[in-house]
Amino acid sequence: MNRRHFLCASLLASPVWLMYPAQAEARIAHINDAINKSGRQRMLSQRLAKCYLQVGQDIDMPRSQKIFNASLALFEKQLGELEAFAPNAENKATLASLKKTWAAYKSVLLDKAPNQSDAKAVMRLSDEVLALAHASTLQLEKISDTAVGHLVNIAGRQRMLSQRMAKFYQAINWGVASSEALAHLVKARDEFLAAMAELSASPKNTLQIRQDIMLAQQQWFFFDQALKSNAISSDSKMRFATNVATSSERILETMDRITGMYEQLG
Repeated sequence: MNRRHFLCASLLASPVWLMYPAQAEARIAHINDAINKSGRQRMLSQRLAKCYLQVGQDIDMPRSQKIFNASLALFEKQLGELEAFAPNAENKATLASLKKTWAAYKSVLLDKAPNQSDAKAVMRLSDEVLALAHASTLQLEKISDTAVGHLVNIAGRQRMLSQRMAKFYQAINWGVASSEALAHLVKARDEFLAAMAELSASPKNTLQIRQDIMLAQQQWFFFDQALKSNAISSDSKMRFATNVATSSERILETMDRITGMYEQLG
């Protein structure tokens, strides 16, 4: 796929609101909404890298391409909303740094068709964008200073961890991962399980939230099995990588819904 084909494909992709229909409103209504959207930026930083790696390996195409394009558009849309909402100078400064780093990340993502050489820069920049998006989210949670704001942050971070684990798996699969990638994957797995235990124990949980947490735990079993798969042939390598791609999206969808329900508690 050449650069022109790669960029033109974005024009044919599913519009962003098909990925997140609840996000059609182009403004931030309240602090918990801001925490949710800022937290989603963390996820998108990792999801974009995951999809870049998948497109480069022809994994779960054309869905990987569509998700990549939708994620790119959603990140830019939410960044504008968060800049307009920014409640203090500290948050404004963090978002300014995020915007600058995002520009560099976007440039690498779109400059050429996904390739192993640029994939290493994608991995590095995805972590830089993640760090700044996380800092912004913590600033917003601090302003909220409520149990609900904390739950929105923690549940929202699970979305990021699902994509981060998949990112490292696909990077290892393609031979573009750093020597620390497996350790980072294991750390993300441990953090995901610890946060799921915290969410499960929350007295704020409604019946619907409890049911969706149970669904996420069921989905986790299949995702975890996919992450632990060891390929012994090129066919099994592609099959296992596709399982990681699809199962990471299912758990992301459920955790996004749970985060939205926590947001509404406020």
